[in-house]
Amino acid sequence: MPVLNVAFVGSESLAKKIAKKGDVRDIESYVHKEERNGEIGIISLLRPLKHPEKIRPLLSVLNVAKVGIIEISKVDSALGEICVSFGCAKIEKGLVIINSQVGDWVDPDQVRIILEQSGLKNWELLEKLPDEHSIREKLFSLMDNLETEDSSLILPVDQFFNVKGVGLVAIGYVQSGSVSKHDTIQVLPADENGIVRSLQVMDDDVETAVSGDRVGLAIRNLREEALHRGCMVVHTDSNALNKNTSSIFSITKAPFQKRILQIGDVIHAAVDMQFIVGRIKNIDGQNLTVDWEVPLWTRKEYSPPIIITQLDASPMRIIGTTVL
Repeated sequence: MPVLNVAFVGSESLAKKIAKKGDVRDIESYVHKEERNGEIGIISLLRPLKHPEKIRPLLSVLNVAKVGIIEISKVDSALGEICVSFGCAKIEKGLVIINSQVGDWVDPDQVRIILEQSGLKNWELLEKLPDEHSIREKLFSLMDNLETEDSSLILPVDQFFNVKGVGLVAIGYVQSGSVSKHDTIQVLPADENGIVRSLQVMDDDVETAVSGDRVGLAIRNLREEALHRGCMVVHTDSNALNKNTSSIFSITKAPFQKRILQIGDVIHAAVDMQFIVGRIKNIDGQNLTVDWEVPLWTRKEYSPPIIITQLDASPMRIIGTTVL
């Protein structure tokens, strides 16, 4: 069952037209299943809540999604931050839908300029709201054109619990690679191993979960104390991740960002469902030395951009990106 995770920033009413509402946390999920070419294809809309008040749910969605939808009812600073966030996350394909309210008007040419400046020039701009069938077809066509990479298992855990008759279950999005029944896995930072007893994706039992799947892993031979929100699951002895307690890096500044970072500033790093606090200890030219409050785990291969933010920066909290 191929799954297309879509970062959706727009109204609940539009999301409900495209897909069926599911889980609600700090992120709402909407799922549409459809048989195509003899197999079930799944569109999974991930809608962050509480933006612009909170930026973490938006960044978490961008960590998972491969394409995006932005519904525009007005042009303001929040829209600028949204577009810049998508651009920094390197989400290069998506739909921008103008859906202005009665009595208001959104200038398509102004939106095109914002998209160009934000790094979203390849997104499709729809100047009026299409029907849900057209939107789904566009999303499925984007799914067909996505490239895949052969890489190691990276699975950040965002929920875990004990289930009667099943045992310890960890839930999260497969960020890269795949995991199968009977695999031996390693949980970091606890550095403890377990064996995958069974897997569920979209409430269905499966033999293997692949990149993009939100999976529940039933794990045996693992202590519950080894799990916590934000811990990482990899294959044993894969050495897929680097542990960073302090880092030296330069930042590629985000569009529209004029803020100059200073020694002592607190920043946040968002990557692979992590949102880690750091403090700048030294600045040498373009290079920052940052101590992290807890370890930041980064991939040894195919590393996505790490989005650097400052929560007190206004109106643009996205400072830029780096790769460790």
